[in-house]
Amino acid sequence: MNELNSIDLSAGAADAAGRGAGVEIGRVIEISGSSSQVRLDAAMIAALTADPDPSIAMAGQVGSQIRMPLGAQWLVANVRSLRADPADSDHILAYVDFLGEGREDPATGGLTDFRRGVTRYPVPGCRVFPVSSADMRQMYSAADRPHIEVGTVYPTTDIRGSLFIDAMLGRHFALVGSTGTGKSTSAALILHRICQMAPQGHIVMIDPHGEYSAAFKDTGEILNVDNLAMPYWLMNLEEHVEVFVTSDGADRQVDSDILAKTLLAARSKNRLAESLGKITADSPIPYLLSDLTNIIQLEMGKMDKAGSSAPYMRLKSKMEEIKADPRYSFMFSGMLVADTMQAFLAKVLRMPGNGRPISVIDVSGVPSDITAVVVAMLARMVFDFAIWSRGEPQRPILLVCEEAHRYIPSDRVTTGSAVRKILERIAKEGRKYGVALGLITQRPSDLAEGVLSQCGTIIAMRLNNDRDQAHVRSAMPEGARGFLDSIPALRNRECIMVGEGVSVPIRVTLDTLEPEKRPASNDPLFSELWRVGGDEDQSMARVIRRWRAQGR
Repeated sequence: MNELNSIDLSAGAADAAGRGAGVEIGRVIEISGSSSQVRLDAAMIAALTADPDPSIAMAGQVGSQIRMPLGAQWLVANVRSLRADPADSDHILAYVDFLGEGREDPATGGLTDFRRGVTRYPVPGCRVFPVSSADMRQMYSAADRPHIEVGTVYPTTDIRGSLFIDAMLGRHFALVGSTGTGKSTSAALILHRICQMAPQGHIVMIDPHGEYSAAFKDTGEILNVDNLAMPYWLMNLEEHVEVFVTSDGADRQVDSDILAKTLLAARSKNRLAESLGKITADSPIPYLLSDLTNIIQLEMGKMDKAGSSAPYMRLKSKMEEIKADPRYSFMFSGMLVADTMQAFLAKVLRMPGNGRPISVIDVSGVPSDITAVVVAMLARMVFDFAIWSRGEPQRPILLVCEEAHRYIPSDRVTTGSAVRKILERIAKEGRKYGVALGLITQRPSDLAEGVLSQCGTIIAMRLNNDRDQAHVRSAMPEGARGFLDSIPALRNRECIMVGEGVSVPIRVTLDTLEPEKRPASNDPLFSELWRVGGDEDQSMARVIRRWRAQGR
């Protein structure tokens, strides 16, 4: 460290700031694969905090980048953690993770042609320098690949943070963050940017709280229980079982077998089934609910049936209950028996999109006991369409699930087996068929094991829960560990982006979205709303009317 110790610091911060990225700040003292140890000069690090270049002013701090020469190459690493050198109070020991490498620009001495990954490692004694904003501009440049810009790279004010569209969607992505961190607005920002880039795209968003209708009212198709018109006969056998079978244990299997047999008979009565030849209980062939209940009644009356009449009575009673309940009319109405499959798919999948590439499906008005079935049905139709459209001009589809932990729960939760099964299958196999999955959740630890690791790009906002942090950390690549440690300290609208969708892990301050493009997810302002009053009687009467009518 003689050369480092010989640097004259008498001029103070101004002298160090003037040298910028050319100032040596330390030496490598240990190399061990992706993680290594560097010895930094504490006085020089303190002096550089006055540098006008914000990236150099951050040099040596946790989350900052440093570079080290190796022949004609520059190696770039991220500072993961710091501790005082017990043998020398003038120096700091830093653990670093290597990010990538680039060539040295002969004209400026800076970084050029940066790429992820390291082919050669430095040896102990290698000099260490801060990374400048010019270097970061090279590292985060996305000019040669289709991308969307979503924010500004921390700590700079002018270097844009970008996501590579093909890599992000081709390998799925997840957006995680605690409630109140700006997660919904960030999701809307990313989707707006994708829509602007791809006006003929095909995006399906499952919105469980009705937040995103306001954000995409001008650029998307808003579907809810008032206009969704989802035909019940599009359900496959497993989804029929979740809706109509109410028993447990051995009785559930008996009821399911009866439903499978009678459902196939009901579908077979359609002329379309005759023209197709052999069909199954899963085939999306229209049938009448009255035909299904009549067939169940006939089967119940047969003398040679096995067992009692109780399973038939359970199925028939549940069907009659659903037919009579107005909350289910968006799906089980007698008006939905016509063969509208093509029109329904065209509306949901945006084919053609007519300049509105996203369909926001608001399921907040769907009865809670069949919400999981509706989501399962929509997700399965997206996947089945992709499977059966092989050989046609390819139309990739992005399926975005808000509150994903509700639909792909961990093994601790045993609800919604159909929706969990199809979303797990999309996570594992979707990219082979051109189906991208976007998961948005504030509780990543409640997601099914392995699903988060299937997401090639993770956008992590602040997470306050230790278990959530550990779950996200286990799904991220090794080189991002230094960034992960800053997740609890992120501000609102800040995130860590790692994985296939970015050149290297980056911390980004997300752009401010225009008010008319934001979701309706703002927290109530108690201090203001509790200062005003009036019209409570009329308001309560309107609420009770909607409540009793089970309508919004």
